[in-house]
Amino acid sequence: MEYVNWFLKVIKNFKQYEGRARRAEFWGFTLIAALINIVVGGVLGAIGLSAVASLVLLALLVPAVCVGIRRLHDINKPGWWIIVPFYNLYLCAQEGHKGDNEYGSDPKAEAAPAAA
Repeated sequence: MEYVNWFLKVIKNFKQYEGRARRAEFWGFTLIAALINIVVGGVLGAIGLSAVASLVLLALLVPAVCVGIRRLHDINKPGWWIIVPFYNLYLCAQEGHKGDNEYGSDPKAEAAPAAA
């Protein structure tokens, strides 16, 4: 269920390029979006509605790019690295920069409960 929460968070912030995204947010969204594309593409393609399946793919493209850019910001890299094939996936798998960086505050620190 955690992946669904990450997916919904990305969809709600679909046009936000600023800030940082944790690995869990990026990979959770990527997993759910891939499953949606496989299922919708398979079902709609089988019944001859591949154009509708393409629209679903395009609808998830903008949030995917946005979360990818925020993920790169989390490792203290500019969002332009998103256009480099395969290397951007390697970067997205890296642990985020601890503490604040030029792109914002540490999202892992924000999500951690306060010590008593």
